[in-house]
Amino acid sequence: MNKRLVIFLLMAWCVVTGATLQAASIYKPWKNGRLTVSDNHLYLVHENGTPFFWLGNTAWLMPERLNRDEVKFYLTREREMGYNVEQIQVLCAIPTFNTYGAQANDERFDFARFTREGGYGYWDHLDYIVDMAEANGIYIAMDCIWGSQIEKMDEKQAARYGKFLGERYKDKPNIIWMIGGDIKGNKGTASWDALARAIKKADPGHVMTFHPRGRTTSAWWFHDREWLDFNMFQSGHRRYGQRNGDGDYTIKDNTEEDNWRYVDMSMPKSDGGELDSDVRKPVIDGEPSYEDIPQGLHDLSAPRWQDYDVRRYAYWAVFAGCFGHTYGHNSIMQFMRPGVLPSFGAQKAWWDALNDPGYQQMRYLKWLMLTFPFTERVADQSIIAGHNGERYDRVAGTRGTDYLLAYNYSGKPMQIDLTKISGAKKNVWLMNPSDGTLRYLGEYDSGVTEFTTDGAYLRDSDRVLIAVDSQKNYIDKNATKLEEKW
Repeated sequence: MNKRLVIFLLMAWCVVTGATLQAASIYKPWKNGRLTVSDNHLYLVHENGTPFFWLGNTAWLMPERLNRDEVKFYLTREREMGYNVEQIQVLCAIPTFNTYGAQANDERFDFARFTREGGYGYWDHLDYIVDMAEANGIYIAMDCIWGSQIEKMDEKQAARYGKFLGERYKDKPNIIWMIGGDIKGNKGTASWDALARAIKKADPGHVMTFHPRGRTTSAWWFHDREWLDFNMFQSGHRRYGQRNGDGDYTIKDNTEEDNWRYVDMSMPKSDGGELDSDVRKPVIDGEPSYEDIPQGLHDLSAPRWQDYDVRRYAYWAVFAGCFGHTYGHNSIMQFMRPGVLPSFGAQKAWWDALNDPGYQQMRYLKWLMLTFPFTERVADQSIIAGHNGERYDRVAGTRGTDYLLAYNYSGKPMQIDLTKISGAKKNVWLMNPSDGTLRYLGEYDSGVTEFTTDGAYLRDSDRVLIAVDSQKNYIDKNATKLEEKW
């Protein structure tokens, strides 16, 4: 055989083998079965019981603005940073076009006109996005039509669209259905119901939620719907005391940043005011304040939310009982680039935003939560002994039977009741959520103990206190950083 041919074949074999090994090493969560609701109605798990921590990103305009090469680059980067859910808009306007100029729909919603054989149409590109996400072990949370457009779709059209979507994607393992889109559930309700039920009829195997307007939760309108598997709230982008003319305000004054409150709002109460565990559903903050977006959105001269803000929203929500969290970035959600008219004062290209600190720090939250038994965890503010603070001084507590976690945003001293978990002795660490590093504080007797953090007050010094029954080995005493979890 020709020597050059042998060398060429060996090189080709190495390339193919390397690509195959890389693909085989990518964690595919659906290998554990489809997503379902846990027995205690608090979490999403796989059919075999494997826990699923939703670490999402708001990639709303990916179908419209990214080409194939950019989709591949972006989703690869998302996987490397630990993200496992992409929230996208399928139809953001009537009509919707993508970067190739391909049209998705018209006012008649006759999709047969736009799904013909040959060429590379809008829906072919969406298929590519779904397939590329699958290759990277990522779910696509598919927001079917943005809320502002629902008035253009009647019930029959909504049902026809739902059938089209359900049949097209029912066999894809990485689909999560998202009804709504930044809208209150009392607007277009009949069409939302028709859309959701048509999807579920064609595709009963994938979970579904509703994405509501800022400072509201899907539980207020759709909690009893048979199609709603878990609730979603949008805590939004306001800062404390910032109302911006909201006439039908849904929350107490000066609680705008307290996204933890929505977890409780999303849990149905019995007549006695207690949480009704029989009918509760998992809940998640599907849109908190975005990194690098003006506080309040509309005043472009306002301060911008920073990495420590997005960390605070994430830990507050999860410690309050959310089964995961969705991050957002002003430039990434709209895939800002030179030559594109920005929304909300976005200034940097989306690929530069992938280097921003908050974007890279979210994975440490997932690693932390998957370090411990997942579905037994409950929110428990009684972990915090004595008087707890308000706003930024509030310490958030959560625990299992043999571990507890307390998130301290401001860095003020905190009193922790170590009797809330098992064990006469507790091993205690401080975790820095900006880099996942751990500092072992020592072994403590069970009781109420005061702890201080290692940072200045309200100076990017948020920390997580971790206390574990000394008989358990979830974390090695010599560990200096959290272990990577997928």
